[in-house]
Amino acid sequence: MPRWLNRTVMGVGLASLLADAGYEMATAVLPGFVLAISLSAAPAVVGLMDGVADLLSNLAKLGSGWLGDRLGRRKPFVVAGYVITGVSYVLWALSAGWPLLVLGKVLAWFGKGVRGPLRNAILADAIEPQDRGKAFGIHRAADTVGAVIGPLCGAAALRWLQPFYPDAPDLPFRWVFALTLVPGLAAAAAFLILVRERPRTSLDPPQSFRAAIADLPQGYRRYLLGVGLFGIGDFSRSLLILAAAVLLTPTHGAVRAAEIAALLYAWHNTCQALAAYPVGWLGDAIGRRGILVAGYFLGAAVSAGLAIVIMTNTAGWPILAAIFLASGTYIAIEESLEAALTADLVPNAAIRGTAYGVLGVVNGAGDFAASALVGGLWLVRPELGFAASAALMLLGALVLWRWR
Repeated sequence: MPRWLNRTVMGVGLASLLADAGYEMATAVLPGFVLAISLSAAPAVVGLMDGVADLLSNLAKLGSGWLGDRLGRRKPFVVAGYVITGVSYVLWALSAGWPLLVLGKVLAWFGKGVRGPLRNAILADAIEPQDRGKAFGIHRAADTVGAVIGPLCGAAALRWLQPFYPDAPDLPFRWVFALTLVPGLAAAAAFLILVRERPRTSLDPPQSFRAAIADLPQGYRRYLLGVGLFGIGDFSRSLLILAAAVLLTPTHGAVRAAEIAALLYAWHNTCQALAAYPVGWLGDAIGRRGILVAGYFLGAAVSAGLAIVIMTNTAGWPILAAIFLASGTYIAIEESLEAALTADLVPNAAIRGTAYGVLGVVNGAGDFAASALVGGLWLVRPELGFAASAALMLLGALVLWRWR
């Protein structure tokens, strides 16, 4: 076993696998649930809900990242974040409208925000710099294996439960949401038991939040410009699933379309899992920036392709499968290498949690803008939102390409 694949790396991976299994189980069936209970303005509200949740999550990342740096203890915050997320989707099982759906999403994403930068900082501290790409790639791969298991379990549960509730099509979805409690709490237990936080050996942390932000290197600040521009076009995957469900409904009916959309999302996450480690390894070998730029260009192509499919109404499942494959691949590149590049650009481990928090805020602001933009324009013409997304992602790719 390679030295970098230590207990902490494996513990972080297992916790992420379990957490994503629960989260993605709920995410995959949410669009079908929204259609089953006939909520109005679904695309716009799903986009806005995901955008608000992402924004609040990433604001939480900034605060938790700095607080963990200041206190010198990160693990308790991470465990608490996993617990909060693990119990949040039970609210969806009780929902009769948008309020509880929004509350459950916001709580879940707040938990993700609390744990995200501190988990990444613990992982970065546990390995040598030359192995960061591989370690973050393994983490993303494990995370995405959970994101494959979740939609598959969600789709299987829907198919098994639906015959029992012929007159209540929403009840199978509610049972799926309730089941997410199991992997969610198991993730918190895995992190608590397996992960070892390395004691602080660097100088004292900054005395104030402002000082921590001021200490971030200038090169890192320039890097965030390209990340932010790309993020403004990087819409929520819930909108991708919803687009597939809506496009497939005329041919397959609403329930079957929801099942196929969930399976396509499992395929998406399989592709993401398979790409994550090779991407990290390649980044260690030849440099991370060029591969991240290529991933950004691929993201722009995904949005443009989806706009064309909607505009031409050519939404057979093979075409959608190709779009979901490309989407999973670019997200593997984005999530593996953005985190590894952050550790490279911020060598001072005492403020690395803050740096990950700032990255989270930039991504969260972008997610909010992108999901609101795509969901809002959907009400005018669905293809307009995805075309705007493609243009913004292309701009972010160009800025990062020019950045040194």
